[in-house]
Amino acid sequence: METEPAFKKMDTVVKLDSCSEAVVKVEDDEKDEKGKKKKRKKGEEPEEEELDESMLDWWSKYFASIETLTEALKAQEAALSDSEEKEDMDIADGGAEDSLVKSPKKGKGKKDKKRQAVDPFEKKKPKLDELKVYPKELESEFDNFEDWLHTFSLFRGKGGDDDDQNVTDEDRIVGKFKGSLCMYKVSDETQREMNFDSNLGMFQNIPNNDPINVLVRIYVVRATDLHPADINGKADPYIAIKLGKTEIKDKENYISKQLNPLFGKSFDVEVTFPMDSTLTVSIYDWDLVGTDDLIGETKLDLENRFYSKHRATCGISSSYAIHGYNVWRDPMKPTQILAKLCKDGKLDGPHYGPEGRVKVENRVFMAPTEIEDENGLKKKTDEHLALSVLRHWEEIPKAGCKLVPEHVETRPLLHPDKPGIEQGRIEMWVDMFPKDKTAPGPALDISPRKPKKFELRVIIWNTDEVVLEDDDIFTGEKSSDIFVRGWLKGQQEDKQDTDVHYHSITGEGNFNWRFIYPFDYLVAEEKIVISKKESMFAWDETEYKIPPRLNLQVWDADHFSADDFLGAIELDLNRFPRGAKTAKQCTIEMVTNEAEMPLVSIFKQKRIKGWWPFVARNEEDEFELTGKVEAELHLLTGEEAEKSPAGEGRNEPEPLEKPNRPDVALLWFLIPLKAAKHLVCDQYRWLTIKIVTALLLLAILALFLYNMPGYMVKKMLGA
Repeated sequence: METEPAFKKMDTVVKLDSCSEAVVKVEDDEKDEKGKKKKRKKGEEPEEEELDESMLDWWSKYFASIETLTEALKAQEAALSDSEEKEDMDIADGGAEDSLVKSPKKGKGKKDKKRQAVDPFEKKKPKLDELKVYPKELESEFDNFEDWLHTFSLFRGKGGDDDDQNVTDEDRIVGKFKGSLCMYKVSDETQREMNFDSNLGMFQNIPNNDPINVLVRIYVVRATDLHPADINGKADPYIAIKLGKTEIKDKENYISKQLNPLFGKSFDVEVTFPMDSTLTVSIYDWDLVGTDDLIGETKLDLENRFYSKHRATCGISSSYAIHGYNVWRDPMKPTQILAKLCKDGKLDGPHYGPEGRVKVENRVFMAPTEIEDENGLKKKTDEHLALSVLRHWEEIPKAGCKLVPEHVETRPLLHPDKPGIEQGRIEMWVDMFPKDKTAPGPALDISPRKPKKFELRVIIWNTDEVVLEDDDIFTGEKSSDIFVRGWLKGQQEDKQDTDVHYHSITGEGNFNWRFIYPFDYLVAEEKIVISKKESMFAWDETEYKIPPRLNLQVWDADHFSADDFLGAIELDLNRFPRGAKTAKQCTIEMVTNEAEMPLVSIFKQKRIKGWWPFVARNEEDEFELTGKVEAELHLLTGEEAEKSPAGEGRNEPEPLEKPNRPDVALLWFLIPLKAAKHLVCDQYRWLTIKIVTALLLLAILALFLYNMPGYMVKKMLGA
């Protein structure tokens, strides 16, 4: 092996935020340091104000980490596509034109980099402590944890025997040998530098292989893209754990009809290393009749992880906290871990100094020195300082190496009968705690979030400017028989209708009608949870998560034909335009330019009243205004709804008053007479008076002409 390069002994200061991974060294320009700090402070101030830790849990941290991972993957894809485009352009244009082609692209690249640097701070309003989500196995990131312990397969027979030509190498494996084989050039100087111990030979600082009892804690987050195991193209997956003599089958908690199940489970198993070191995590398909089918499995070598210098026993968190969603779960505190690493590596330190400084091997790190307890009281601590060193342990000379962070690894699921073909993927991680050391705390609660019960009450007060669809039989006057329909997305079977406002000739409708929609809601994910059977023959209910959206529609009621659809509006309960105060202020721009409107959330406002537009698409496939509705939205929790119940429509309790509708809006079979009266008395009043006067005059003239001959005869005869 080549001798280690000589390290220059120089003091290096590393400044760290408690939640960031950025490293700023002294050699950098001070202006850049200040600029970076200012940008971060500007980004952090509003984030800290909006952060509500009471609403946060492990899943909040997990989903934030998933977003970071997807953004990183997108950035990689964009970089690859840009490089491919550059190569194509270079090949196409060639030589002299390279400078002309590359110069604008460089400009674009800079803009993209700037956007990438700014966007994460703009999007992530609440600043959360994150964990590392690996899209592959943890071994691929840390060289299979073979930093000193290597694994060699033991084969039966000889590889070149003629009799065994049809036998593959995998069939010849009868076991594995674990060890380390190194060659050194020995000299007196080497022995002094390595603190040579004659009893151990060249293998210094190697842990012994005495049996040790270990508590293994397996966390299974979820599985994705599972291979279908049932005829319906779905599966009923559950987890099975095998480690040593322990076998666990979580058959009772199978998840019905899911290829992307969310498990959120943890399992504790006590084993003895090195005898029980292979962990097998399997996903089975539950069957009502017959044996359960294996979907896929993954195997982990825990012994290599346990003895690795990368410290894969329990991941190092991004920050240290004694309470809340990001609580420190390792039984050893950062100061204890750092002290042990320095002792094992025979390093100078750690030396904790004033003003938040810690020194290890002529390297200085800085971090906060205060921590808040559950009561909000601040205490002095060196844990943040020690953690800042642990997170940059690979920078420490000689003994330094990258330590495994708090993480979730993604492992492929394989089937023994289908080698090399993934049957899905599983997200999980493993913690290991020696039984002869400090006992760990309770397992981290990663159980799936339980939805909270809510009740949405929607009161439809009035409508205005609703389009008129019907023509009156007698007068030809335009009118509509208006009613409003509403439901929550995903709950169409629970749609509710107001009563009908008959024969509205102005588009105005009066209702005073209440809709009531109970629903289960995941606050952190902003999703409604619906559980229902896919068919009448289904054994279990299937769970769906959909965004909370209220649909309101306006219709024209017909008695002898299908009702006519007039318009609709869909309101996302988390962010929808604030209602207009009056009908005149309500415009179609509230739908077409929703992004520019002030948005509100019913989960924050709790009660909102206003006017919203109804829209429909015309023949040119453009939105047009078809009416306006005055509605009031009131959100209550399940407990609040039980304490203050309300009836649907205008029913008890808390009944609404009947609307003050005009006389023309009475029963439908009186409408022709009422409509004629309305026309005669209101719209054609003067024409009616003229016609009646003319008719009276004609009647008088007719009577005069009819009676005149008889009257004249009587006068002539003197009767």
